[in-house]
Order: sequence, then structure tokens, then C-alpha cells
Amino acid sequence: MSRQDYEVVIGLEVHAELSTKTKIFCSCPTEFGGEPNTHCCPICMALPGTLPVLNEKVVEYAVKAGLATNCEISKNSKNDRKNYFYPDLPKAYQISQFDMPLCEKGYIEIELDDGTTKKIRLTRIHIEEDAGKLNHDDFGGGSLVDLNRAGVPLIEMVSEPDIRSSEEAEKYLRKIKSILEYIEVSDCKMQEGSLRADVNVSVRKKGEEKLGTRTEMKNMNSFRSIVRGIEYEIDRQIDVIEEGGKVEQETLRWDDVSGRTFSMRDKEDAQDYRYFPDPDLVAIKLSEEYIENIRKTLPELPESRRKRYIEEYNLSERDANLITASKYLSDLFEGTTKICNNPKAVSNWILSDISRILNEREMEPNQIPFGKEYLAQLIELIEKGTISSAIAKKVLEELFENPKEPSKIIEEKGWIQISDEGAIKEVVLKIIEENPQSVSDYKGGKERALGFLVGQAMKQTKGKANPQMLNKMFIEEMQK
Repeated sequence: MSRQDYEVVIGLEVHAELSTKTKIFCSCPTEFGGEPNTHCCPICMALPGTLPVLNEKVVEYAVKAGLATNCEISKNSKNDRKNYFYPDLPKAYQISQFDMPLCEKGYIEIELDDGTTKKIRLTRIHIEEDAGKLNHDDFGGGSLVDLNRAGVPLIEMVSEPDIRSSEEAEKYLRKIKSILEYIEVSDCKMQEGSLRADVNVSVRKKGEEKLGTRTEMKNMNSFRSIVRGIEYEIDRQIDVIEEGGKVEQETLRWDDVSGRTFSMRDKEDAQDYRYFPDPDLVAIKLSEEYIENIRKTLPELPESRRKRYIEEYNLSERDANLITASKYLSDLFEGTTKICNNPKAVSNWILSDISRILNEREMEPNQIPFGKEYLAQLIELIEKGTISSAIAKKVLEELFENPKEPSKIIEEKGWIQISDEGAIKEVVLKIIEENPQSVSDYKGGKERALGFLVGQAMKQTKGKANPQMLNKMFIEEMQK
């Protein structure tokens, strides 16, 4: 049997660190980095006699995420202890939520490649604390614990097993990331571990209703790794079944270098965690008024912005989709457009050269080192004829390296466009004299010869000549 004879079933548990200033149960800072064990206190170190106090902002952000993903918000909730050996949590248990999560029965919609939409259900969203970090010292043969991250607030967003391919999984994760960025409850910096996912994968023969045995890949924090991990695990599980074996329920580690999974432990079920209500924390009770007040603070979400961009700025559906997929790109587009009033040009720069540079440098949109003012000025310099599009591309590269006003960059680099007719005519006559065959080709009806001549002139002037003036002047001279 081939892969086409099997159906893939995927469920995702997405963990997002919340952008609160302090931790979930104490007043230690949540900022990333810092010297090891400098962002911790007796509470997050679990010293005897200390008691946790729930950060209200954590509840607010979780409810906000629930409302943005169409969840039902529970008015009665609580915190539970999840008993499991965490070597990087001094308590040796995690405070989470078990049977009474803050948010339940939500969904998001993803757009498939054929233009249709698919609803992915969310089982629940609950709050919990993050663990610390173990720094393994291979040379010394031991491990050092850093508790800066211990107690940083998380929301865990658990999907139903509605996802049927790695492509759908990536679209779902990108949509979740986009929503969380828009409502500003998490910075979603995957490179810092602010957004990561546990990926549950199983396969079953087409037509079967019973789910196959699932495996779980833990703590994956890049779209590329998640897609590769899912594809590998699908093939591995099918091979096991085809060879007469049985897929074991287990927790796996994905190794990005070798491109394969490795077993970590047998998969635990809920009973293995021995949940019970945390006796040190009071119940969470929310009023209808509290929930509605949070609903009123929800900003415009990606779906609404996409529709507005198509209607208000006349963007194509594809361009609107790509821009609104990232809050940072969407904000850059809106802010720049308000300054220079040229949405098409702004869209083109964001989706072509800016996106290309981000991909080449493996950067996230929130790492763009300049803002709307500089991009608007760059576009205005092209419109005024101060610089050519070719020079503008060089200015953009410079903005990523050393952000400063584009006008100062072109002045320092001597990149101001040559628009003086006399200077341009001198270049045109020189190129015509040096390329008699191309002139003859153009006069014989070969339009491409004009492009070659203009290109030679641009090379001669190091891209500084006004291309429109060059075109016009070449035609005039060759028609004499």
C-alpha cells in the first residue's frame, strides 16, 4: 500500500508566552535574556513558606485570546497542580489547569490552496507557568539550571485532531501566530521560544473511523521543523504498519540536523499527572461585564483587515492575504500608506524586496530595523525622481544594515539620480556610438535592443541616470 491509502490525523498543542511584564505568580520580570537566575525570587524558586498570587493580567490575556478564537469563556475556573518531575521547576510540579480551563469550544478558519476555508476546532485554552531551562555542559558532564523562565505565564491552545496534512498544520500555526500578534498578548518570537508547539501525529487507513496510535513531538519552535517533523513521522508510522509492526504511543524529540525523531519516553495520559486543585490559589470567577469589557478592547483582526485592504486600497486578494498574515507587515503597510498615500507602491515594496531580504537573512517581520517614516520617504524619493528604482533597492539594503533617513543615505553614498538632460544626452550618444549593431537591431524592429542600450547606460552611470529620460532620449536619437 502507498501513502495515498492512509489518512493523516494531526492535533496541535500551541504554547504561547504571554507579554505580561511580570510572571504568573510573582513580580519577577518576564523579559527575555538576562544573566542566569537574575529574574527569580523565593516564589519562583519554590522556597519553603512562599505562596503564589495569580497575576490578573494573565487571565485578561487568556480571555482575550479565547474571544479572538471564538471560544466560550468560563465564568468559573481554577488552577491545578500537574505532578510530573520537572528538573527545571524547583516545586517538582507545574501549576496549570485541568478540568475547568478558562476557554473552551473555539475554532479558527484557515484558507486552503484551492480557495476554500476549513474550520479547525479548539478544544480549550488554559493558563499555566513555564519551566526553567537546563544548560547542559557536555565538557563538565553536568547540567546547570537557569530559573529566569520559570513562572513566565503561558497559554496552551489545544486543537481537536482536525488537521489532515503538514500544509494544513503550518497554515493553522501561522493563523494562530497572526491572531496572537494582532491582539498583542504574545510577541510570538519563535526564535526566543515565545511560541512553540507539541505536535501529535497518527495515521489510519482511509475509510477507518478509529484513530491510529499517536506520537507527540515536543517543543518545536519553527514552521520549517514542524513541517519536516510531520512529514517524517507520517512516513515512519506508515512504514511500521506496512512491515507488520505496531506504532507505540510515545513522546518524541525531533532532531533538525539528522531530520528524524528519537524516542524520549512513553506518552503519559492525564491520570499520570495526578492533577488536583491547587490549594494555595483561589478559584477564578469572571463576571459577564468583565468578559464584555475585554471583548470591547479587541482590535481589528486579520480577517477584517484583509477585507478592508481589498475594498479601501484596491489590493488583490493575494496581496491582502500576504500583508495581513503578519501584524508587523500590516502595521508597516498602513502607517506608510498614510504618509505617502501610495498603497500599491507600499504593497509592492513589502511583498517583493522587503520580504526577499527577510527570507535571505532568516528574519521575522518584527525584526525590521526601520519604520513607516523611512519606507514612506524612500517611496517619495522615487516618485520625485531623486533616485531610480535600482538605487532604491540599494538604499533598502542599507536601511537593513544601518537604518537612517534614506535622504541621508543617498547623499552620503552619492546616489542622487542624474536628471540633467545634457549629462544624460552625453551618455546616450556615447552608448549609441559604442553599440552600432544594437542600434541597427532596434531600427529593424527589435524592441529588446532598446532595453539593452538603456541597461548599458545605467551601468555607465552606476544606476544613477533617470531611466524614463534615458528611454525617451534613446528613441529620439535613433529616430533621427
